[in-house]
Amino acid sequence: MTTQPKPLVSLDSPVFVVPDEALVPVNDFPSRQVDIPQSKMFVIKKSLDGYRAKFGKDAPTFDASQGDGGASLPGVPHELLDRANAMLKAHGTGYDFGYGTDAFRKATAEQYWKFAPETGYGPTNIIATDGGRDGLVKAYQAMVTLGTGRIGDVLLTSRVPWVSYNWGPYGVGQNVLLAPGHEETAWQYTEESLAACVEFCERHGARRIAGVIITSPDNPTGNCLPLQRQIELAHRALELGIPFVLFDWMYHWITSGAPSDINVVLKAFSPEERSRLIFLDGLTKSLGASNIRGAHLVASEKVVKFITNRSSHGVLPSFYSQAVAMAAYEMGFGKAAASIIGPTNTSREIARKFFKDKGYNAIIGEGGYYAFVNCIEPITRGGMADSDEFVRYMGENYGVAVIPGIHFSEAGKNWIRFSYALPPEKTQKALARFDEAFHSL
Repeated sequence: MTTQPKPLVSLDSPVFVVPDEALVPVNDFPSRQVDIPQSKMFVIKKSLDGYRAKFGKDAPTFDASQGDGGASLPGVPHELLDRANAMLKAHGTGYDFGYGTDAFRKATAEQYWKFAPETGYGPTNIIATDGGRDGLVKAYQAMVTLGTGRIGDVLLTSRVPWVSYNWGPYGVGQNVLLAPGHEETAWQYTEESLAACVEFCERHGARRIAGVIITSPDNPTGNCLPLQRQIELAHRALELGIPFVLFDWMYHWITSGAPSDINVVLKAFSPEERSRLIFLDGLTKSLGASNIRGAHLVASEKVVKFITNRSSHGVLPSFYSQAVAMAAYEMGFGKAAASIIGPTNTSREIARKFFKDKGYNAIIGEGGYYAFVNCIEPITRGGMADSDEFVRYMGENYGVAVIPGIHFSEAGKNWIRFSYALPPEKTQKALARFDEAFHSL
């Protein structure tokens, strides 16, 4: 006769799910966090309301604040949406895995990235996410748990980072550190600045850097780093003991050249070093698919397993977003994204010539959506505090919406981000109105 073992804890007593030694320590840091502000991306267009109130609801306005090719350009071709819908109907509407589907992983590895055999990378190194922000938050959690293993350590960004780099990590218990950098070099990292950040953290409460983000083309500055330079910076970060380097390549297809070749990067590192690299890519920018929420991470199998396990209790990627990606891979991604890439590349050259001919101090790289423009002259002439005041003035009086650099960091206080993810004729008109506003004060 078999007897059942007695429960370790009486059923009349409460019991924790994990052993005592694995309990989350009581910490009051959530009560001391600063309030995380809403991204101004979602409210900046309201600056145009004042212009319409003054000049009529049909007065022409120009939204150069966009980071969304699905709003300012045609977005995802309908034939891809139809193909994705057919895939969804064939696939069904049941749950998938925390990493997405096997078909998506295989297609992304073999058709999109075309992993070289010598890298050892394949479908099991792919994990689908519910858009780029979801991918980033999951990567931050992996960096902390698998990297330093401590809440309160640091994510390192450039001096003028995309605003959600400031707040996404902070929301999951990482402190964000802005690296040294100067406007004449578009606030780029250097080997020396990376080392200075490691030393700074050691002096500041014995903190460690859990990860560093390298993004190219950059948001907001528009700066682009050659692939070899990205590799050099990543090598230095790993040498300094930083556990993870995350390459954010969400804009890398929006270029007059070729997109980034992941095989070049992977081959530049040893197998052990590769395990400390994470790549983010997706449909948001290149396909104008912001609201489809399709993105993915490329990482070591250990990182992928960690994220997959947690995703199964949290945010699962939708099949439809994966189907849109697979439909684009079938067509050939460059062809599928041509309606975004082509107009943006043309607009970039229009903007580059405009800023050069007019003598503006502007950063504009070879890819991405953005020019970063110094506006200290009108800010000073108008007695304004920073670019936020100038942007509100411009929106209300000239009908042009851009993003103030002060929203990204103090170092960008005299700059604005001008998005040329627009049809070329709109870019030309928006630039002309911007120029009027710039010289009006």
